[in-house]
Amino acid sequence: MPLDLIDLIIVVSYFFVVLFIGFYFARKHAGTEDYFLAGRRLAWPAVGFSLFASNISSSTLIGLCGAAYVTGISVSNYEWMAAVVLVFFSIFFIPYYLNSKVYTMPEFLERRFRPAVRFYFSGLTIINNVFIDVAGALYGGALVIKLFWPDSNLILSALVLALVAGLYTAAGGLSAVVYTDMIQAVIIIIGCIAITFIALGEVGSWDAVINNTPPEMLSVVRPIDDATMPWLGLLTGVPILGFYFWCTNQFIVQRVLGSKNIRHARWGALFAGLLKLPVLFIMVFPGVMARQLFPDLPAGDMVFPTLITELLPPVFKGLMLAGLVAAIMSSVDSTLNSASTLITMDFVRKFAPHTSDARLTWIGRFSTLAIMVVGASWTPVVQQYQGLFDYLQNMLAFLVPPVAAIFIMGLFWRRSTGSGALAAMIVGHAVAAVMLVLRSDAVFPSIEGTFLGDVAALHFLLHAGIFFGLSCLTVWVVSQVTEPPSEEQVRNFVFNPEVVKDATADLPPVPWYKDYRYQSAILIGLTLWLVIAYW
Repeated sequence: MPLDLIDLIIVVSYFFVVLFIGFYFARKHAGTEDYFLAGRRLAWPAVGFSLFASNISSSTLIGLCGAAYVTGISVSNYEWMAAVVLVFFSIFFIPYYLNSKVYTMPEFLERRFRPAVRFYFSGLTIINNVFIDVAGALYGGALVIKLFWPDSNLILSALVLALVAGLYTAAGGLSAVVYTDMIQAVIIIIGCIAITFIALGEVGSWDAVINNTPPEMLSVVRPIDDATMPWLGLLTGVPILGFYFWCTNQFIVQRVLGSKNIRHARWGALFAGLLKLPVLFIMVFPGVMARQLFPDLPAGDMVFPTLITELLPPVFKGLMLAGLVAAIMSSVDSTLNSASTLITMDFVRKFAPHTSDARLTWIGRFSTLAIMVVGASWTPVVQQYQGLFDYLQNMLAFLVPPVAAIFIMGLFWRRSTGSGALAAMIVGHAVAAVMLVLRSDAVFPSIEGTFLGDVAALHFLLHAGIFFGLSCLTVWVVSQVTEPPSEEQVRNFVFNPEVVKDATADLPPVPWYKDYRYQSAILIGLTLWLVIAYW
């Protein structure tokens, strides 16, 4: 599907714009805080748009649209659940993250628990960033390039995308990432709205969609034995994956850490939650409509690129393709910046504390470029899964539940100890590794029909709930038999309503509509309406 010259010009021009932004901010860095946290001066619109844009490539557009094409709208549960999780994040976790003045989430765990927990989680996060977030996003981008140039090489295409995102991220740091994300978020939202209305016009009407779609595909709540998203998995696994992604994942929380104060952090997080609600209408529904427009596509991951190439006229096609590339690079730049921050601040600065700010900044840049190459090289592995969304969620379900467990137990149970947290991570990941082996094609046929076979065959969202519960239990048991944490470890790191109240004590009063509590209530109300409407 060759591009018109004007479309190609638009896409190439977009690449040059983001590169210009990256090198513009490269001249403004005065130290590591400027480079890794944008000087802690981000306002709430920048935080909210950047959170939305950073998430959009890894779990929306290509992945969500393709999943909706194959299984229906229940895949949107990840989106509305994000709003609920971000309310929880804003109320309970943001005050402690900002008060601690940390650079990274592993650093926060070290202060609450012990250094070993920090290094374990930091290493795990780097692995997640490289092999899940970066590789998944680059695979999506390479897929789009292959649609226009079928003879293109998957790894080479991923390397080109990674090179552009890596260059402006390495040069400009978090400031470059956030401000390019703002541009990309606006392009993506406008483009998806256009795709939705054009697709609906081609189908004829929403009634035509309803009449030609199986009823179960238009429901967000599925039976407990559903292969896509059983309702028990919706109640257990989806919140756990959402909590990890929005509340503990470095490349997301890093934007919040860069906020100018707690109010802007909360407003930005809640704004991102609000932006997630329309995803059902502008990114999931087009996948359902495509079932009528393009019923014979070979794979779900081809749905969104096909909607662009088949429905949009020249110029609009170029703009939307630029938006799609923008979505991909939003996720890539965020994870590159996150992983380089972890390598630099959790390992280099920890073991070489006298390293100068200038040298740390350059180490961060070189780390970005190295991660870029490794992530691009991993993209062929993603291709082996049923779809991009399937790869992302399956991998996370086996890796992140222990992380969610130690953050929640650490904040809400003062008796949680470093030994308990470390044991929970080790036990949780060991059980998950065993389960992955049992689920493999080589082992599963021999245990099918046994208790182990039944457990291994459970939906991955139910596995996430099991791993989370086991990890929480491990924290509780080990903490009971080890020395209690010190007062320093619990004073500013365990939930206390007074601490939350004191976080805004020095800020001037605001009218009710700027109060995060009213905003949270409104966001929960809108989310509840959405779920009930499409139950």
